[in-house]
Amino acid sequence: MTLNHASTFVPKRLTRTLVGTALCATVSVAQADLGWPEKEALTFGFIKLTDMAPLAIAYEKGYFEDEGLYVTLEAQANWKVLLDGVITGELDGAHMLAGQPLAATLGYGTQANIITPFSMDLNGNGITVSNDVWASMKEHIPHEDGKPVHPISAEALQPVVTEYRDRGEAFRMGMVFPVSTHNYEIRYWLAAGGLHPGYYDPANGDTSGLIDADVELSVTPPPQMPSTLEAGTIKGYSVGEPWNQQAVFKGIGVPVITDYEIWKNNPEKVFGITEEFAEAYPNTTVRMVRALIRAAHWLDADNNANREEAVRILSQPKYVGADEEVIANSMTGTFEYERGDVRSVPDFNVFFRYNATYPYYSDAIWYLTQMRRWGQIDEQKTDDWYVEMAAQVYRPDLYQAAAESLIEEGTFSADQFPAFASETGFKPEQTEFIDGIPYNGREPNAYLSRFPIGLQGSNE
Repeated sequence: MTLNHASTFVPKRLTRTLVGTALCATVSVAQADLGWPEKEALTFGFIKLTDMAPLAIAYEKGYFEDEGLYVTLEAQANWKVLLDGVITGELDGAHMLAGQPLAATLGYGTQANIITPFSMDLNGNGITVSNDVWASMKEHIPHEDGKPVHPISAEALQPVVTEYRDRGEAFRMGMVFPVSTHNYEIRYWLAAGGLHPGYYDPANGDTSGLIDADVELSVTPPPQMPSTLEAGTIKGYSVGEPWNQQAVFKGIGVPVITDYEIWKNNPEKVFGITEEFAEAYPNTTVRMVRALIRAAHWLDADNNANREEAVRILSQPKYVGADEEVIANSMTGTFEYERGDVRSVPDFNVFFRYNATYPYYSDAIWYLTQMRRWGQIDEQKTDDWYVEMAAQVYRPDLYQAAAESLIEEGTFSADQFPAFASETGFKPEQTEFIDGIPYNGREPNAYLSRFPIGLQGSNE
């Protein structure tokens, strides 16, 4: 495929029609060369986590430049600063929490039309507790050959929380942002073990998330998690890598569970842009996604053969800035729980396989169900509402435009992507959750009704 300023790209047109609770996308693509990017100089934001890797690799391997894009990558202080930067236009796009585009579009926190044409990864998070909490939990965990049996249920944390309550002390844990995967994952794990993580009540001005909480969850930026744990301000946290492994290396805490064990192959970060950006710069948008797809594929190629090089890249201060040994502990297919308890987890970080880069509507709907479950969505919604909101934010049409252009030029084959002609955006029912409750994105209210802890229909 020849790239030149005179070539013209006709953006995809997406026709959305509801069929029951499903959403079908009908896409028409002109067989033409990609047009030159309308905006060539771009600034993208990220947080210092290993799952920002597709951005670093697209930059370091020249994939952005191949698309005529001249990108600056800038680390951000926290998720709010990052989101604000995208909204104001200081950032053209960013590595985002999967819940951020949805929450912004809903007007939870900040109102903005944020969309995602690209999912950045699957899995990649963990839950860590302090050494003293772990020592107490171990008494309630089955062991085999001298090692704890995984996955570890939050039931083992219940006696510890009860001890704190009996002493009149709050049991506090950290998560990175109210609409983060990490918040919903630690809530899911706690509730599955019988511990209430607390409700939000935004209609009455309560955004603390502490109503009825057995465990109090508060926000801490990812790189600050280990130091906050060491200071004793929190007794554990939910965060992405390398900050769980950092606790192991510093000897201050023990990761007790990964998100892979909470929900196998769960969607994690996304790449977020404003809807206005996508409309103003359609060629640029498709070219960004093309570069990110190539980067994600490189990260997973040949059974993760490139991961050691990726670790060296990510260890640079301008990206993640943790020691190579710490990043490699999870990035290269293993995960260390207690010091010395290293286990094989080849899918701890997934960037391309299992269609990880495709923005599925059902992934978006899962996040919306958790917002409803914990009160961030303050009233019951219809199943159709969930589908319509997912389609407003998650944009597989833009992804498909990029993927099909890569197929057309021979860079990828069609079997490396979803079957676009029949893809509905809904994964089959997923069953591999720690509590065994199956999830079908077409039936969000039925899904919510299965949880013994959490809001279902009304707020009663």
